[in-house]
Amino acid sequence: MLAPHLRLPIFLTVLLGVTPVVAEGMDPVFRVHFSNGVISPTVIEVPANTRFKLQLQNDGSTPIEFESVPLRKEKVLGPGASSFLVFRSLEPGDYAFFDDFHLDMPPARLVAK
Repeated sequence: MLAPHLRLPIFLTVLLGVTPVVAEGMDPVFRVHFSNGVISPTVIEVPANTRFKLQLQNDGSTPIEFESVPLRKEKVLGPGASSFLVFRSLEPGDYAFFDDFHLDMPPARLVAK
């Protein structure tokens, strides 16, 4: 758990969309943007066997749902909302995810190396 005096600066960097520098002992953060069915980036390389955070941002005008069957994760975000998912550890591999509210669009992938 972060000390109280460290929480506010980290919250502000996430809120303002600034990519924070990952200090020793902190989890790496990877950003995913959703906009009316479009996911960006479509491929995200993450460290295998390492805890990390996936920051989700809905930049579109419609709700989105991050959904991944192999990762067993889902999260709904309204227009303009942001949230995050924490992954404790992923085995090396390729994990598909998609926007369950925009099934006509292609899925994206997390690649753990």
